[in-house]
Amino acid sequence: MEIGAQFYTLRDKCTCIKDFSEALARIADIGFREVQISGVCSYEPEWLRDELKKNGLKCVLTHWGAEDLRDNTLEVIKKHKIFGCDNIGIGVMPGWVSWENYVAFARDFKEPAKLIKENGAKFFYHNHAFEFSRCPDGEYYFDKILNAFSPDELSITLDTYWAALAGIEISDLIPKLNGRLECVHLKDLAVVDNAPSMAVVGEGNINFEKLMPLFEKAGTKHLLIEQDDTHGECPFECLKRSYKNLKAMGL
Repeated sequence: MEIGAQFYTLRDKCTCIKDFSEALARIADIGFREVQISGVCSYEPEWLRDELKKNGLKCVLTHWGAEDLRDNTLEVIKKHKIFGCDNIGIGVMPGWVSWENYVAFARDFKEPAKLIKENGAKFFYHNHAFEFSRCPDGEYYFDKILNAFSPDELSITLDTYWAALAGIEISDLIPKLNGRLECVHLKDLAVVDNAPSMAVVGEGNINFEKLMPLFEKAGTKHLLIEQDDTHGECPFECLKRSYKNLKAMGL
């Protein structure tokens, strides 16, 4: 398994192409060799291809606009192929989670998922906490999503923070995702002033050392560090600490 950086953590540092370029270089200097591109400024796929190559990086996942992916699937696949990324993700279903939005997602993304598969790529869905709320029939929305798509149509980017916040036992969830779990968002959960708080990996309450063998057994390849909120700290320094903490765990 390889440790990567989720650029959503750095979104405020990547609001123009110059800053995005500098961020890629800084991430490479920390020691990362893989990245997920999400939340950054607009870029041309050829530009990203060249910047990744220059810095010895590989993009292993994106979060793409759901509507664009739904309506312009082949063009989105083409762009990903230019910068060498086979994993195309969305951060959430359009409109967020409700019964109506789930039904629309399961219907509208069947064909895009099929096209992505036929073109040698994989479609990824990223969870928050609300996918673990219950549908009108009592089942979790998360399970509905899994059942609406076959494993070769839909993979999952498991976000550890949101699953833990939802009260889900992550060690029980991982085996259910065997074959769908190439990419994981490592995000720690701490308790600060009696409230949940995103934390540097290894500085919160999630037992990542316990989870690592389970991820490996489930086929995870890319461990992508993400911290949406760095609480005023430099996001590069937070990613660096997370990286060092994971390396100290033997990764």
